[in-house]
Amino acid sequence: MDKIKKLFKKVFTKEIILYGIFGVLTTIVNIGSLWVFTEIFKINENIANAVAIILSVIFAYFVNKDFVFHSEAKNKKDKLQEFTKFMSGRAVTMIIEWGGCALLFLTPMPEMVSKLIMTVIVIILNFFISKFFAFKKKKR
Repeated sequence: MDKIKKLFKKVFTKEIILYGIFGVLTTIVNIGSLWVFTEIFKINENIANAVAIILSVIFAYFVNKDFVFHSEAKNKKDKLQEFTKFMSGRAVTMIIEWGGCALLFLTPMPEMVSKLIMTVIVIILNFFISKFFAFKKKKR
């Protein structure tokens, strides 16, 4: 039982819990924006989806920067580099998700299971890209 507690404490750090909470909020921003644009403003669903994705990724950048990874970027140059790294990482994982789903859709596995598998992989990749690439702490 002690080993399970140690493992639990090691895996469920404050950073990972906050990443999960803000991930849920990012999803709400994404789906909520899509709903507002399509149902209230009657915007084409493809355009609305693109805007919703952009808004949710920008939201994710700010909450991850400030609340999860506690960015140390102080000047405009560092902040721009950090933003570019974050967006580049998200672009890469978007391609991985799309390609992975395309491959998994060729299998007899149900599409939603395939999508769920790729979503979990992308969430994990996004965490590590954010932690070790976009918001990497400077060595002191």
